[in-house]
Amino acid sequence: MPALRAACQPRAAAYNRAVPDTTELHRLLHRHFGFHEFLEGQEPVIEAIVGGQDALVIMPTGGGKSLCYQLPAMFLDGITVVVSPLIALMKDQVDSMVEKNIPATFINSSLSQSEMDDRIARMKHGEYRLLYVAPERFKSERFVQALAPLSIALFAIDEAHCISQWGHDFRPDYLRLKWALKDLGQPQVAALTATATPEVRDDIIEQLALGKFGRQPPQVFVSGFARHNLTLAVTHTANKAEKLERILDAIRTLKTGIVYCATRKNVEKVYEHLVEKRASAIYYHGGMSEDQRTKAQDKFMGGKCPVAVATNAFGMGVDRADLRFVLHYDIPGSVEAYYQEAGRAGRDGEPARCELLFNYADVRTQEFFIEGANPTREIIASLHQALLRLCKRGPIEMPMSEIAEHVKAAKNDMAVGSALYLLERANFIARDYRQGSRTYTTRLIEPVKSLDGLAIDFERLDAKHERDQAKLRRMIDYVDHHGCRHGYILDYFGETDAPQHCSACDNCGGAPVSHRRAARQRTKVEVKSADQPLQVSANEKKVLLQKALSCVARMDGRFGLGRITLVLVGSRSKEVFDSQLDELSTYGLLKEFGYDFTLELLRRLGAAGCIEVSGDEYPKASLTELGHEVMRAKKLLDIELPPFEKPKPAARKAATAAAAAEAEAPYDVVTFEALRQWRRDVAAKMGIPAFHVYHDTTLKELSRQKPHSEVALLEVRGIGSAKARQFGAETLAIIRGAS
Repeated sequence: MPALRAACQPRAAAYNRAVPDTTELHRLLHRHFGFHEFLEGQEPVIEAIVGGQDALVIMPTGGGKSLCYQLPAMFLDGITVVVSPLIALMKDQVDSMVEKNIPATFINSSLSQSEMDDRIARMKHGEYRLLYVAPERFKSERFVQALAPLSIALFAIDEAHCISQWGHDFRPDYLRLKWALKDLGQPQVAALTATATPEVRDDIIEQLALGKFGRQPPQVFVSGFARHNLTLAVTHTANKAEKLERILDAIRTLKTGIVYCATRKNVEKVYEHLVEKRASAIYYHGGMSEDQRTKAQDKFMGGKCPVAVATNAFGMGVDRADLRFVLHYDIPGSVEAYYQEAGRAGRDGEPARCELLFNYADVRTQEFFIEGANPTREIIASLHQALLRLCKRGPIEMPMSEIAEHVKAAKNDMAVGSALYLLERANFIARDYRQGSRTYTTRLIEPVKSLDGLAIDFERLDAKHERDQAKLRRMIDYVDHHGCRHGYILDYFGETDAPQHCSACDNCGGAPVSHRRAARQRTKVEVKSADQPLQVSANEKKVLLQKALSCVARMDGRFGLGRITLVLVGSRSKEVFDSQLDELSTYGLLKEFGYDFTLELLRRLGAAGCIEVSGDEYPKASLTELGHEVMRAKKLLDIELPPFEKPKPAARKAATAAAAAEAEAPYDVVTFEALRQWRRDVAAKMGIPAFHVYHDTTLKELSRQKPHSEVALLEVRGIGSAKARQFGAETLAIIRGAS
């Protein structure tokens, strides 16, 4: 207990830290990073962190997560440790910090022991503000002991979803972080990621023990998942030849992008086909040597090659802003994985296409991965017995595939590899990798334990298996979805105001893969929408078009439609402030219409011949002669405006106030707990996250209103006809039983 109390003392001091004046934060922002304003969502996160609060930050790709720990590092006393799996990019990140006169360094497996010792010594002398560390470093007790005496102001965990076994990219090395935090005296924590469902967020908090060991519960910041500039689409393909032709079409028209494949074999097949067709590309997968992967990544990231064909090993940290497409040759295993990979397109804010090439036969590959990642008790027991026999006379040096031949219960070698990891983690075996060898040495740990004596939670393993299958089912549901694809994804991540219609998916009439080429060929605007177009007077329409076209003119052919849209709607995004576009007279002219409407308006003006978009690697928009004439009111243009329902400010304000009042209104706790227990049971039985049954806000509303009929049930916010049909009778029965 004394050690625990000592570990908690720094936390108490941090919680009492005074929040600085915002003027000071803006001064640091401009001095070290050159920005005039924070991006949307950054300032409250940074204020919480410099004020001493633990934080869980969910911020979309390109939203500026890194600044949320980099700027506090310049304000706080002590060093900021940044845990990141991006070994290939650490040097670039550190170089970027050093260019900004921010003393930073990294420690990972690319360094020799003497280099590590030198950097640790310099840390102890206070020479660094930021230390980037790979998570596997925390395997080393020596490394943790070297960090322990340091004054760690902030422990930032990037790509924090990797710590959750319910997430799409679980990394076992992240599980050590909870114990490392304890050994380091419980420093303040900021965990950051771009994609996390509500369930994964809860698991991150649990796995890091936030809110325990003397910590206050963390502040959770969710900035939203919407990426309006991405056109989402699914193309059903009869065979691989159709997929390859579709990929070539995307390369011909959109130029730069990534093709994701589920297997190394498919990566190499697609790459070879592109080379045969004289398309410039690199390939990338985990079977390549580290040197090969680095060279391929550098070639692509440096703009020397326009296309990458890769497995998901080419993942986190891919930060090339000009990608115009991301195509999936195979279906991913979850919506999280798909959206994170697709989100690497269009980071410059310009329109980009994210297309999944689908054949139902491809699902078997993901089912194979799920079986391989989730070995059954029978497979683990069979492997346990096999290792007792094989290691009876001492350690063995044997490849995993050979060990798998002794496991009769396994039909999937990958499952044997997963079972080996579980037995190693349970301290039944130790596996050592000998430099220069292609195999591990495996030995039993004394005293040798029976299977029942090992700390393996088989119920949790079964639950994860069911959960992974449920995630794949949700991904297939996305493929078969006939409504708005953006709405489907946002609903999946728990956003209650997910749209029912957009102008940027195939189901809602989004532009096809060859949208730029087609736009140049069309002479007449075609509108395909179930919604009614915006109805305005002829003069109002003329002014609206003039505002849009004048912004194109002010941008002087330097930017694309996405950036122009951000300026027109008054965006506070990084790409706008970095280029000082917020100082243009056209900034915010169409703020009341929003991003979707404004981007679609610009597209229609392009289709009508007023705007021309270049076919370059970085597409740029400029006015045509007709566009200049329409802008100057020398010619009138009769086009149908995009669909739009303009909210009344007073009504919106009233609705917001009403929602806030409802959130604070009392509800029947007994009914709420009964509903929550029922929801937990239903979700477990169906193998889905609990919030897919009902959100907590819906449960509270049910506990307030206590409806006694299906008609009354439909009046509760969050319950539509589909949910009423599926869960209505049981919901009403629970409410009656609790009343």
